[in-house]
Amino acid sequence: MHGAKLEGFKTCLIYEKRRRFYRDFHFIDEYYPYDSVEEVVDILNGLGDCVVIPHGSFVEYLGIGNIGRIKVPIFGNRKLMNWESDQKLKMGLLEASGIKIPKSFSRPEAVDRPVIVKLPGAKGGRGYFVARDPEEVERGIQSLMERRMVKNVEDILIQEYVVGVPMYFQLFESRVMDRIELTGIDIRYESNVDGLKRMPNLQGIPPSFTVVGNIPAVARESLLETVYDYAAKFSSTVRKKIPPGLIGPFCLESVVTEDQEIFVFEFSGRIVAGTNLYIWGSPYSWLYWNEPMSVGRRIAREIRMALDKEMLEEVVT
Repeated sequence: MHGAKLEGFKTCLIYEKRRRFYRDFHFIDEYYPYDSVEEVVDILNGLGDCVVIPHGSFVEYLGIGNIGRIKVPIFGNRKLMNWESDQKLKMGLLEASGIKIPKSFSRPEAVDRPVIVKLPGAKGGRGYFVARDPEEVERGIQSLMERRMVKNVEDILIQEYVVGVPMYFQLFESRVMDRIELTGIDIRYESNVDGLKRMPNLQGIPPSFTVVGNIPAVARESLLETVYDYAAKFSSTVRKKIPPGLIGPFCLESVVTEDQEIFVFEFSGRIVAGTNLYIWGSPYSWLYWNEPMSVGRRIAREIRMALDKEMLEEVVT
């Protein structure tokens, strides 16, 4: 919304009533508090001439069914949200793009190396766990079922744990300018796996992967060739399989190994939380724009340019 105001748009926020601190920000023109997510669709459909900007919480908590009931335009490809919410569809799309991905295991007894077990949806790593053998995988999944963190075992992804530095490459596909931009890079700060680094001698505390913050990063330049190659391949695949394809921000969530190989273990098809680091632009966005350009403002700029060129229908669905 900050970026939208800089581009001359009126803004409105739909928020949970308990989060009243949002009302202190000057760049929000209208507020719509709600008690339950069921109210959100009715509020949105009553706004009239607007564009919805989706993010992780929008996808996770509103749900695919409710998103399908939204009648106002959504920036980006709303059909991509169905794929993003399913871990196995998500990895299949990356694999079809010819991108290096970690090995997946269809059942616990096939595990022959360290793995990370993931839940469906945009949960910010909550409930993920690592395991070294089939027995640990079985026990972890049983615990998830008992805590009702997952309904169907089939929804769980068992994925090879690739050792390296996590780097989340934030990208933007511009339909108006016909190019893909690298808008920033971040590293997720996760509890308690990052906290355990401070006390490496602690024994018996299992690592967890709940995202609590984000750290800025800049990649060595030799890695960027692979990043742009992956982005182009992914864009081409999405355009073929889920037309009209990628629109606006997306993220290739990756691990860089000591051999400088990049493995992509997930993607996000919309704006991600790590972009909050760059409200006044990242080292990369400055090279494209030579002015402050957050991803929020970049979205608003794309909408503004689309309006000027009578291309709005190409950036919303």
